[in-house]
Formats: sequence, C-alpha cells, structure tokens
Amino acid sequence: MKKIQVRVRVDASAKGLPLPEYQSEGASGMDLLAANAEDIVLEPGDIRLIPTGLHVSLPVGYEAQVRPRSGLALQHGITVVNTPGTIDADYRGEIGVIAANMGRERFVVKRGTRIAQMVIARVTHAEWVPVDELDDTSRGPGGFGHTGH
Repeated sequence: MKKIQVRVRVDASAKGLPLPEYQSEGASGMDLLAANAEDIVLEPGDIRLIPTGLHVSLPVGYEAQVRPRSGLALQHGITVVNTPGTIDADYRGEIGVIAANMGRERFVVKRGTRIAQMVIARVTHAEWVPVDELDDTSRGPGGFGHTGH
C-alpha cells in the first residue's frame, strides 16, 4: 500500500490524544478523536461542531474526507452532516467534525471519543470542454428513479 506523508500540527486541546490511525491493515479511514475539554451533549436532532485539535498540510493533489463511523451511525444515529466533509490541500485551519444526532437518545461526546473517520484521497481536476451535443447512452436524460431501482 502506497503511503504519503502528511504534516500535522496538534493544538494544545489535543495534547495527549493519539494521532489518527488505521484500525486494521485494510482500513481506508483513520479515526478522528474529539479534542473537547468538556463533554459535548448531542440531544436528538442536535448538530454541533466537534473539535479535533488537528491541522494538516496535505500534499497538492490530495484531499482528506471526513466521514461518519458506521458503528456510531448504527448504534447511536451519529452522523456527519456534510458527509463527506472535504479538507482541501491548502486548508490550514483546525479539522472539525460537523456531527448530528439522528438517533432517539442523547449522545455524549467525551474527550477522546472516536467521532468520525478521515480518508486521504487523490484529487483530479476537471477541465470543461463546451460542446453542442453529448454522446447518446441507453439512459439518456432519465433522472432520479429512472432505472426503477
């Protein structure tokens, strides 16, 4: 598996917490830990920004995607609102997780809670090519639900 180096600066709020890491050899994402000083209570329907205390410098041509953790989603209804959240290569601010409680019970985010996962991915830039017509396909202009699935 190819690895890239990502420079990371850790705020005082995250001192003592481990850096994100892969939980298995085949894992795509690394767990992001909450770096809150006090518990953050997410009542059902709440949306809150959860700090991680991490700032990264990604190589040009890469992004970091912040995604929900499947266990938190299934067991507690905790998700990431803007999933996947995108961290661009030129962003240097703190990584925050916009977490929402879609469950029926309150969820308490404690310091060190594995609140989301982060996937590092390659980025491809598109170049628009204006044309008068597009090539035909069997689907054509069929929209949402067009295929019956």
